[in-house]
Amino acid sequence: MRLGVLDVGSNTVHLLVVDAHPGAKPLPAHSHKAELRLAELLDEDGAIGPAGVDSLVTVVQGALQAAEDKGVEDLLPFATSAVREARNADEVLARVGQETGVRLQVLSGEDEARLTFLAARRWFGWSAGKLLVLDIGGGSLEIAYGMDEEPDAAVSLPLGAGRLTAGWLPGDPPDAADLRALRRHTRTEIARIVGEFTRFGSPDHVVATSKTFRQLARLAGAARSADGIHVPRELKRRSLEDWVPRLAAMTVEERAELPGVSEGRAAQLLAGAMVAEGVMDLFGTEKADICPWALREGVILRRLDLLAGSGAGALPGTATS
Repeated sequence: MRLGVLDVGSNTVHLLVVDAHPGAKPLPAHSHKAELRLAELLDEDGAIGPAGVDSLVTVVQGALQAAEDKGVEDLLPFATSAVREARNADEVLARVGQETGVRLQVLSGEDEARLTFLAARRWFGWSAGKLLVLDIGGGSLEIAYGMDEEPDAAVSLPLGAGRLTAGWLPGDPPDAADLRALRRHTRTEIARIVGEFTRFGSPDHVVATSKTFRQLARLAGAARSADGIHVPRELKRRSLEDWVPRLAAMTVEERAELPGVSEGRAAQLLAGAMVAEGVMDLFGTEKADICPWALREGVILRRLDLLAGSGAGALPGTATS
């Protein structure tokens, strides 16, 4: 069957179309995305303004048309931290539903971590042992740990690259004092939850997902995305320690010229690198293997599991709005 996942994220609204059935690997058929940057459209009261809602409705309508054009028979629409944390989330969801017919399911931060963990587990398999999975999005950082397909611990922190860039790094290039303040903030937030994970023992395998980690790995010498998803890629903490000060000294325009860095993500790459360095340092991780599957694939896999088990049902653990 042809499934579509509509991911309304903090940076991007992304429709991923796959051909899939229970027991088989989902095969990508089409990708349609728009960089909306909802996390940066919040006003001083934490609400998504009228212009932002108008843009979201337009983008969702475009994704629906793309899904129809590609013959999607089952659409799984969900939203993450930008919508979840908006003061006017209910109004935004109602407006999207009224004007597009799409009823977005709002994932909690823990749900994001759990579904991303499922995707990483399926990608690396049981032989990978105990996994520690790290995912930096636009609005939040997800961390999950476990031996099975359901993690023993799953946490979401408000340390997304877009959120931190907008709130902590106004300069271009950023001021040294702002960098120090952001470093203290990110490491303090991460340090508070390290004990929730270390009590389970050391992981056998550390995995990193998301665009931020992929771009950082590319800077550190990993293969290009054009080389395919099956080429092994890794990111070493030592590389991050070298790159963070280099990125801090660059303007956004200069970062955009780096290999593998898109113009739209260049501004938030530094904050993402600081979070990546902090989480790897505080968890004592020397390197992380890059997983090409993440949240969207986790949503697809969970849906396929439900179809195989009962033939119907919503995503478990989601709050339906």
